[in-house]
Amino acid sequence: MSKNLVIVESPAKAKTIEKYLGKDFHVLASYGHVRDLIPKEGAVDPNNDFAMKYEVIDRNQRHVQAISKALKEADTLYLATDPDREGEAISWHLYELLKEKKLLKNKPVHRVVFHEITKKAVTEAIAHPEELAINLINAQQARRALDYLVGFNLSPLLWKKIRRGLSAGRVQSPALRMIVERELEIEAFKTREYWTIDAALTAHEQNFKAKLTQFAGEKISQFSITDQELAEKTKQTLLDAADGQLLVDKLEKKQQKRQPAAPFITSTLQQEASRKLGFTTKRTMMVAQQLYEGIDIGGETAGLITYMRTDSVNLSVEAVDDIRALVAEIYGPENVPKEPRVFKTKSKNAQEAHEAIRPTSARYLPNNLKNYLSAEQFKLYELIWKRTMACQMIHATLNLVGVDLSCGNGQHVFRATGSTIAIPGFMAVYLEGKDDTKESDDKESFLPPLEEGRPVTLNDINAIQHFTEPPPRYGEASLVKSLEEHGIGRPSTYASIISTLQNRDYVTLDSKRFYPTDVGRIVNKFLTEHFTKYVDYDFTANLEDELDAVSRGEKDWIPLMHEFWKPFTTLIHEKEESVQRKDVTQEAIDEKCPECASPLSIRLGKNGRFIGCTNYPTCSYTRNLNDDGAASNEPEVVEGRVCPKCESPLVLKTGRYGKFIGCSAYPKCRHIEPIEKPADTGVECPQCKKGTILKRKSRNGKIFYSCSEYPKCDYALWNAPVKESCPECNWPILTVKETKRHGVEKVCPQKDCKYATPYEGDPADVQGPKES
Repeated sequence: MSKNLVIVESPAKAKTIEKYLGKDFHVLASYGHVRDLIPKEGAVDPNNDFAMKYEVIDRNQRHVQAISKALKEADTLYLATDPDREGEAISWHLYELLKEKKLLKNKPVHRVVFHEITKKAVTEAIAHPEELAINLINAQQARRALDYLVGFNLSPLLWKKIRRGLSAGRVQSPALRMIVERELEIEAFKTREYWTIDAALTAHEQNFKAKLTQFAGEKISQFSITDQELAEKTKQTLLDAADGQLLVDKLEKKQQKRQPAAPFITSTLQQEASRKLGFTTKRTMMVAQQLYEGIDIGGETAGLITYMRTDSVNLSVEAVDDIRALVAEIYGPENVPKEPRVFKTKSKNAQEAHEAIRPTSARYLPNNLKNYLSAEQFKLYELIWKRTMACQMIHATLNLVGVDLSCGNGQHVFRATGSTIAIPGFMAVYLEGKDDTKESDDKESFLPPLEEGRPVTLNDINAIQHFTEPPPRYGEASLVKSLEEHGIGRPSTYASIISTLQNRDYVTLDSKRFYPTDVGRIVNKFLTEHFTKYVDYDFTANLEDELDAVSRGEKDWIPLMHEFWKPFTTLIHEKEESVQRKDVTQEAIDEKCPECASPLSIRLGKNGRFIGCTNYPTCSYTRNLNDDGAASNEPEVVEGRVCPKCESPLVLKTGRYGKFIGCSAYPKCRHIEPIEKPADTGVECPQCKKGTILKRKSRNGKIFYSCSEYPKCDYALWNAPVKESCPECNWPILTVKETKRHGVEKVCPQKDCKYATPYEGDPADVQGPKES
């Protein structure tokens, strides 16, 4: 047994580091946190300075035993977990656990920190060990205690006042508030009509457009023209005044510099991977973890990127020198600025010892590594590599042109603008994406050569109708950006915040946009009305800042906990007594019940919100939330359809799992069918060879695939089928499968066949449960 025992979090990381350190070191994985708070009330004791009761996590019992056994034969222990507060906490918990077992007697314990898994970084860290950072540990303990106390005290209140099984979180609740408030803003939005007037022009055989900015000497605003009649009248006046041409009144030419974006931090990587690659935050962090921990690149295992949980935009001097040298080699020395670029970190708590996310070596060119990486790994690595290279290149230079064209003795003015890239600089490598843009990021408009005082041919004038649009719903990129701007959460928490909201069914993700569920709306309404302070963006951000102050050693965590706990627990007790369930789950509306004349209200039921009588159970009148109340007791008939079994009319019904089509002769006839027909994948069923495989949804909402001939044929799959035969066993189809370890692959669905190959398609199209 080696004399030196090194502990890291994951087996992949352990494998890479053991190769770097050699035979004198034995490296084991803790598989994440080894212990956590006991999962019941009393795990945190506010009356005893928030003393915490921990226990070993069941799934990691055997790993703790393996570490304990190895430590008995080792002389020195190195704790080499990740360089952030979670990593520090994992090391501390392990240290405390081994100390309790009396396994550390007369054995030196060192904390080892490195920000990239390269041989140089690892061996230097081992040669210069540190001690556990108690300030980081205290900050992590305080965060864990706060989250526990909020969850264990607020969640039972939600059970009593709304529905059993609900829960609330310290950081997730403000994030839910963002999504619900945006939805309410969209619902309250009133669309307005407006028209724009464009001139279609030609000069030097090139067509271009100009927009009306002044009419009859008056400046045109967005709502100057609000109906078709005025638009057509304006158009005709302009055509008459122009008589086939516009005059170039004023020509402006100038150059603009565009600077490259800073290298990636956690939040910007998540945003760009969402915009450019369609990755979820969870997938981005999973793939980044693989790149960080080490990839076999042809006989050599190497960590390809630096640590991916960081809010620092710093780059080491050595890395910058390497990047600048490579830019000169690949893109030419003229694209290297005279001085290295230095970026400023926005976060007050950014740890300057950390670096931005970058390749461990700029000379690991993406195309040279492509054969060793999965499709997802390659896409993310290429994104990181390009952003890193671009940040140390010269600015881009754009030629901007603006031209005013007039008619009617200068009373009517059109404006055309355009830009061309004079010197591409960093834009030759990378251009940062934008949220909610309909045009591509790097689209530039071009204008033909024009001269002041010269006429330009007018082909036509177009009056174009528009309608104002509400603000867009949050996608993953824009939600992460908003959380970061408000100071809610930290780099390591954005992915878990989003996952938690989805797992609790507070929000759904449809077409890459977040929609609050009915339950999410009610929970948010309850929290914002009764726990306003605790879902306030500024309060949440200020609490994060105070926890950061604890991590810097500027503040003691126990007084901070008392400061939070006393008013919070008082409010819990107050609301338990003063708030009634109906106050939360019912919302009064200005309408009387058509059956008993009692007031109606919006209520929360098993299947979501509905309108019901407040005189329930005496009166059982109900209707769907979006119905207008007319013929509320008459089921909606499906036009042009009859029951295939008894030929009675088919009607729309609502059940436990939402709306469906059923026979009006129920219960004599029990025929039912989904409202939405299952999508046909077009892949022939390999079992019966008669039907095709349809995409369906199970009762609990999971996507699965089964034969269209069911129940005659019971062939079914959890993974999407592909119309390709297996090259190993010749089974007629393959499936697209996603796992944490291998990413997205095409695999043979036959249990006895192990065929698998990377899938090059869009992983966002893959539906179904994800396996570990």
